[in-house]
Amino acid sequence: MALAQKLAQFTKQQEKLQASLATLPTRPISKPASSISRKAPVPPPRSQPLVPLAQRFSFTNDTEKLQQIAIIQKSPVGAQIKRVLDLLLETRQSLLPEEINDLCFVDVKHNKDVFESLKSNVKVSFDGQRFAYKSKHDLKNKDELLVLVRKLPEGVPMGDLKDSYPGIQADAQDLKATGKVWVLMNSDSQEEIVYPNDPKIVITVDEDLKQLIRGIDTPREFMDVERELQKAGMKPATNSARREAMAGVPRSQIPKPQKKKRRESKRTKYTNAHLPELLQFSVPT
Repeated sequence: MALAQKLAQFTKQQEKLQASLATLPTRPISKPASSISRKAPVPPPRSQPLVPLAQRFSFTNDTEKLQQIAIIQKSPVGAQIKRVLDLLLETRQSLLPEEINDLCFVDVKHNKDVFESLKSNVKVSFDGQRFAYKSKHDLKNKDELLVLVRKLPEGVPMGDLKDSYPGIQADAQDLKATGKVWVLMNSDSQEEIVYPNDPKIVITVDEDLKQLIRGIDTPREFMDVERELQKAGMKPATNSARREAMAGVPRSQIPKPQKKKRRESKRTKYTNAHLPELLQFSVPT
């Protein structure tokens, strides 16, 4: 019954819109193309107007649309919050609750749980009327990214930067290509970290010192490095000779370390050994 009432209300709204469109004046007939002076093309506006979700997706009929709205508004609070966050991240604009409802069918205004969850969400900023996406670092372009990275010599994880503005990952790679930052992979978290390449540490080395370092005879084979370590009284962490010796040996023929046999403790007691009388049996005559 409620679905039918909503459908009837929606139909009335469509009729009102059609009636209002009919009252609008028609455009005058345009002149031929030959008589129209050519003008420079007008560049498109930078910020495109928001298109409601109802216009971006086509529904076969009004009943299906209302069913889809009902499913979204009856979904768990977490699912509705996810839809709103995706919308705010995509648009990068401050939206009223009514605009959020038109764009993603989440009724923020009348759903108290969704409203309070959005207000307290760390990824959302609320000024009392509008909701907007809030990234961890408020950055707008490549220059602001470079300033932030230079303030944090310990590095900035790429995961904390990727939602600051579209294209920030490409900007980070551009800064890396120009030598202004380092982008290295963390071995533990397997995440890229952006480090500043401080121009203050760039020093000039004398040519004599370079030649002195290049003239030092260093071992070329790793086995020679291990041998030099042993001469210096240090135990190398690797054994290249053994590894090379086993390189051509099948895995099945590689000797396995033998397990030590467990020695029997002298203090081990055997069951009933301390009661010899229980082990004596009388033979019947």
